[in-house]
Amino acid sequence: MPRRKPTAGIEGRAQGGRHIPVLLAHIIEALQPADGETFLDMTYGAGGYSRAILEAADCRVVAFDRDPMVIAAAAHMREEFGERLELLAEPFGNLLAKTQEGDFIGSFDGAVFDLGVSSMQLDTPERGFSFQSDGPLDMRMSASPGSPASGTSAADVVNTYAEEDIADILYKLGEERRSRAIAKAICARRTEKPFSRTLELAELVRKVLGRTPPGKHPATRTFQALRMYVNDELGQLLEGLAGAERALRPGGRLVVVTFHSIEDRIVKRFISSRCGKSQGVSRHMPASIESIRPPSFQIINSRSLTSSKAELEANPRARSARMRAAVRTAEDPWPLEWSGLGVPRLKT
Repeated sequence: MPRRKPTAGIEGRAQGGRHIPVLLAHIIEALQPADGETFLDMTYGAGGYSRAILEAADCRVVAFDRDPMVIAAAAHMREEFGERLELLAEPFGNLLAKTQEGDFIGSFDGAVFDLGVSSMQLDTPERGFSFQSDGPLDMRMSASPGSPASGTSAADVVNTYAEEDIADILYKLGEERRSRAIAKAICARRTEKPFSRTLELAELVRKVLGRTPPGKHPATRTFQALRMYVNDELGQLLEGLAGAERALRPGGRLVVVTFHSIEDRIVKRFISSRCGKSQGVSRHMPASIESIRPPSFQIINSRSLTSSKAELEANPRARSARMRAAVRTAEDPWPLEWSGLGVPRLKT
């Protein structure tokens, strides 16, 4: 079945005047949508990737998103594409459970992940993701303004967790070198008044860190760490990757866009290990039959792809984006083992 070429000028195109999908031309080139195929959009967001896939070929997309605001905003896309677009209102990590229950196994020709927080979430102060605008200190992706939400919020973490646990979260998920100083200041401040607003926390972090490199807000790493913890983003990533390994047909393409080193390290090691690049066997010892598993993927791009100068000028948020891709083989998926993938272990 012939592959269609990416639409000219697709990279950096805005969707609805707000969200700009990152590395879009590279994504479509790696996925190679063709008529009759079915794809997974693991992080629907504003629908930029789903739209590009559906416009590239007469295919179907099954998309995941746990954000209720995203689900509500997607009505126009569902009306436009009809049965070709199916949107699941749940976290993408649930894909693993679906394959374990017998659903979706070997059903898809491609899967794309766009990790991290979306422009829609950052640009809505009421969600509590941004350190640039004042809003409730929430950060739960499954919450929406005015609606009750369950689970731990960012405010719960900074107001109730032990100082050592807060420092652990900031250091391991945000790679914040001064995590202990920030955690100490947080615990001292909350005895006077609990944190409830984003700018309260952002200002405290700014006072602790003082000057930072130009163009980077002092609270960037702290907010990243809290967001990742509250939403269990690394747990979701591991389960999502394992689910995609089971859901992709032989020849199916896996494409992942990351935005910081922790995610990228996990994705790189996941793909490399399943391509037979790292079996956990010493190069000085002969490998036993039991230690060698047939590769479940083949790497498409040996090095991660980054945004072009033109895309960076159009969308500064793409500056840290990295894309990795691989093709599913006909071999069985690997067992669910997370060791060796560089996943930080938290104390709490």
